[in-house]
Amino acid sequence: MRAMIMDALAEPLEVREVAEPAAPAGGVVVEVHATGLCKSDWHAWVGHDDVALPHVPGHELAGVIVEVGDGVERWSVGDRVTVPFVMGCGACEWCRSGNAQVCPDQQQPGFTQWGSFAERVVLRAADTNVVRIPDDVSFEAAAALGCRFATAYRALT
Repeated sequence: MRAMIMDALAEPLEVREVAEPAAPAGGVVVEVHATGLCKSDWHAWVGHDDVALPHVPGHELAGVIVEVGDGVERWSVGDRVTVPFVMGCGACEWCRSGNAQVCPDQQQPGFTQWGSFAERVVLRAADTNVVRIPDDVSFEAAAALGCRFATAYRALT
């Protein structure tokens, strides 16, 4: 698959072929139909965040599930989905109480793992983290909501 690879901080990214991802136990692989570009991506690019190189940025995404890992109960191939910026582990007290955003073992696509500047991305703990996109919401709109909506929602609630 093709992905935008960051080999060095604050240097141009390069589009190239990388291995296809596989769905981990409890996770899914999503074919990316739209992805956003956020100032958080810039922070990672310039080195304000600790990302392991080479790296694929991108955390605001929308797409279709193309592979489901063992143990996933709520999702199927073909589902239209997105994901919040913070993905909880799905097992801790915080995740079980609906507060995955403060999970001590959280992951973030485009930061702690390869992100959505690729044709496909892995989303872990899918039953906790993945969010269905209604049919009347475009992929572009869902990706544009990304962390903007989740941040505003959490601030208000």
